[in-house]
Amino acid sequence: MTSRDRAAHKMAPRQTSLRQQVRDTIRRKIQHGEIGPDTRLVDLEIASRMGVSRMPVREALLELVSEGYLAGTTRGFVLPKLSMQDVADIFEIRKLLEPTAAANAARHLSDRAEADLVTAYERARRAHRDQDADEMGLANMQYRQIWLEAEPNWRLAATISRFADQVQTVRLATLKSPATRDVVMSGLDRMTAAFRHRDADAVEAAVRIFIEDAEAHFFATQKAAGDRPDAGRRRSSV
Repeated sequence: MTSRDRAAHKMAPRQTSLRQQVRDTIRRKIQHGEIGPDTRLVDLEIASRMGVSRMPVREALLELVSEGYLAGTTRGFVLPKLSMQDVADIFEIRKLLEPTAAANAARHLSDRAEADLVTAYERARRAHRDQDADEMGLANMQYRQIWLEAEPNWRLAATISRFADQVQTVRLATLKSPATRDVVMSGLDRMTAAFRHRDADAVEAAVRIFIEDAEAHFFATQKAAGDRPDAGRRRSSV
């Protein structure tokens, strides 16, 4: 096998199983807010809509449960109800992982990836200007996915993506607040400037500030609404 053959083999897409296709479809719907807290997922119904057998759907749903995207009930699968402590735990994980990963991404960011990042950033700016919370949520998700793809450690990138997705419903809901959108836009401003300069240290600092500001704003908002951030798993959900 020549070096060109080996390169082509390495870059060739792997065949995606039916289970994986179903999983990815459901995951995208969760990311885009198409599956909400009141949505109940039943394997037979999904199989019928997608025109596939029940088994790969069942396997896909169970995999999503194991990854924290869904919770199983006697009547189907639903989004997990996150307590204040759950959200705090996820913020803690993100603060530990994302700054380092983003710095790694800055070191490996291609010109094409930078252009895509700026496109997502401009999309977020337009949504912020138009006060379009849903569009801003999608732009923010697109932005994160682009720099995650520049992180050479795919396991780290996948872990970050999974935990970020677990609070997507919370994120989309909080973006209804103009103050939250201001916090997000300010963070994207700092991150984009740092990424464009390929300044790994500045990117790391910007991402850390972004997450810390988002965490502080989220819990301040919850406290103002009558919830306590330390209410724990048994008392409150978001």
